[in-house]
Amino acid sequence: MDELETTRRREFLKDTVRKQVDFTATHQSRGVPPPPLSKPAPEGALRVPLPRPGHWQGIRDVTLAAAIAGRRSRREFAPEAVSLDELAFLLWATQGVTRLLGAGHALRTVPSAGCRHAFETYLAIQRVKGVEAGLWRFLPVDNQLVRLGGDGDLGSRLVAATFFQRFVAAAAVTFVWTAVPYRMEWRYGAAAHKVIALDAGHVCQNLYLACEAAGCGTCAIAAYDQEAMDELLGVDGDEELTIYLAPVGKRP
Repeated sequence: MDELETTRRREFLKDTVRKQVDFTATHQSRGVPPPPLSKPAPEGALRVPLPRPGHWQGIRDVTLAAAIAGRRSRREFAPEAVSLDELAFLLWATQGVTRLLGAGHALRTVPSAGCRHAFETYLAIQRVKGVEAGLWRFLPVDNQLVRLGGDGDLGSRLVAATFFQRFVAAAAVTFVWTAVPYRMEWRYGAAAHKVIALDAGHVCQNLYLACEAAGCGTCAIAAYDQEAMDELLGVDGDEELTIYLAPVGKRP
């Protein structure tokens, strides 16, 4: 990377939202209605209800201090399946809705700039009790999973799309987060893309900490083939694009 490009990228990191955005010109300031909280489920697709928040079975009572101290990137997983309660807990910890605030706004278990929550959560499921293997998506408002496809070769496709990080294939389930940029652009315009990246860190750190209570391990992955991951999920790579992923499995 040349010196000019390095300087430009570092300046982007130093830019504040107030410096970058003309708040009189955003869609929010113009009275455009906010985009929906999440994508609708495909018509007629199979849905699986998740256990209600606070009613999960098998989640250990781990103190926050212990979870922080024990948090590690873990690349080895046991062959056993993750339970539906454990998966529901991990989904709630990363994108669970705690309070609906009206059209296009909700409080969740993670912070987000302007309460915009630009992410969708996809799940490449290989071993979850009571859930058929395949590609699913989390519906946070309904607290359900919706089935998107039954590709039996998900593990090897994920390995190829993550530049052959082979531990991905051993995961019980891989969380893949996409960003829907307009959800953040609606409020922040050109500054949206910096805060989307910041928000992704909040989400994945919650997964790490929640895994400590669920007896699971995870390892965040940001090294992936953008086009291959977007194609695997069936997203267009523009209005919605892969931004982060994390394989999860039971600890050996």
